[in-house]
Amino acid sequence: MSYQVLARKWRPRNFEQVQGQQHAVRVLTHAVKHDRTHHAYLFTGTRGVGKTTLARILAKAFNCESRSDYEPCCECSICKGVDEGRFIDLIEVDAASRTKVEDTRELLDNVQYAPAQGRYKVYLIDEVHMLSAHSFNALLKTLEEPPGHVKFLLATTDPQKIPVTVLSRCLQLNLKALSADQIREQMVRILSAENLVYEEPAITVLADAAEGSMRDGLSLLDQAIALGDGQVQTTQVQSMLGIISRRPIVNILSQIATANASGVFDSIRTIAEYTPDFNMVLQQLLVLIHDIALMQMVPSSMPANDNSQDITELANTILAEDLQLYYQIGLIGQRDLKLAPSPRVGFEMVLLRMLAFRPECSGPRAGADKSVPVEASGESVGQKQNQAVTSVSKNRADSVSKKHADDELDWNSIVEKINLSGMAKELATNSVLDSMRDGQCTLLLEPGHGQLRNIRVEKRLEEALQQHFDIPVKLEVKLATEGLMTPANLIAKERKAREIAAEESITRDDGVRALREAFDAEIMSGSTEPLEKKQ
Repeated sequence: MSYQVLARKWRPRNFEQVQGQQHAVRVLTHAVKHDRTHHAYLFTGTRGVGKTTLARILAKAFNCESRSDYEPCCECSICKGVDEGRFIDLIEVDAASRTKVEDTRELLDNVQYAPAQGRYKVYLIDEVHMLSAHSFNALLKTLEEPPGHVKFLLATTDPQKIPVTVLSRCLQLNLKALSADQIREQMVRILSAENLVYEEPAITVLADAAEGSMRDGLSLLDQAIALGDGQVQTTQVQSMLGIISRRPIVNILSQIATANASGVFDSIRTIAEYTPDFNMVLQQLLVLIHDIALMQMVPSSMPANDNSQDITELANTILAEDLQLYYQIGLIGQRDLKLAPSPRVGFEMVLLRMLAFRPECSGPRAGADKSVPVEASGESVGQKQNQAVTSVSKNRADSVSKKHADDELDWNSIVEKINLSGMAKELATNSVLDSMRDGQCTLLLEPGHGQLRNIRVEKRLEEALQQHFDIPVKLEVKLATEGLMTPANLIAKERKAREIAAEESITRDDGVRALREAFDAEIMSGSTEPLEKKQ
């Protein structure tokens, strides 16, 4: 036999097998059980949720020769005839291809005749909203007073287009979109029964991509099985759907939170190598923002999974008001993405807006302070910075406790010793110490990181300094106007030096030299990393 797709092979054959539509199943089974069935049912709902399937099961229940209580037996000639599409008293009509009033009249001409094999003659009209106005008028009288041996089962994805006169004559059952968990559970059952190898994250991705449609989910599962040659693998599924793993999305949001524009665009370039669907990437970013906001407001509602640690860390570092603004910008950007010159340009502009705008309570945005502040003595911050950088290691704290009285005020050492994480650590590592006198600590923040200045982050750093020096500390953060030799810059400089040394070492290697000469090869810049552990 030819291969049968999963959506057809695993289509429910009775009420018990129907997934996620218990409210509709309960109505139908009770009606069949007590013989109180309506003459016309209207099944509504989005694509692939079981409208036609449920209608066929109901048609079997109407006519089954060996029905037990309310369930069709699925073994008699009538049940098999319905499953195989050859039961003569089940007339299935695709209203999308038979919209004319002549087609409807021809259909209704045979209503008066008794069923040939079953107890009822069942008319199943799919996509009934496609009928013309005249066709609905022709159907109306028969639908209101049908013969006792006739049942009408109508299905539609757009009930708003059906006249109210028709709606009022039907018992309407609205089928819900299935949850991702329900679709995932059905996929796991099918794969286990089919003895196919799969990865759990891949099934989760497929279930989310189905968007509530079981049929769409099983079609994607068929595609993933073919792509993986009988296996369902996460990387292949992500490539097939044009989405990426969650790690780059987490990195992007972390860089946005710390106002690191260059880091954001480095992440975008990395993502672009996989040629993703940037609309899907933006959706993933919005889902991540939602999860973080949920963690902040209702931590108990978050399920434990592989992403819990990332979500918890971001929830502790990003302000709630910033998250709300990011979500709003992303939502509007998703709507406008189709108007952008290209999906990548639209995605990049959304992220640039997230970098450019901040709630007023979160402090100034990056690059907002373009002027050169002047102290009371008339010296600019730029002039004072040069003096501070050269003298900071020689100054001693006048009012610190005894255990720090003999220590050099080396800001790099202080940052390493104090217990910081998240945005507070970013603020410390992107600043230099200007002065520390009488408990007054003044930091100079590197240009381009102005978004790190907000009350909550500065308070966390101030408390860490108080704990380190064991005295009350009043922190003041000033935005500098030129580059500083911050701890972050020192780490980057050291990393770059190690990378250059590694490239030079590779270049001098005899084996590499032989390969270059034999194949006229070149060493790609930035493709080597030092073996020693990075600090």
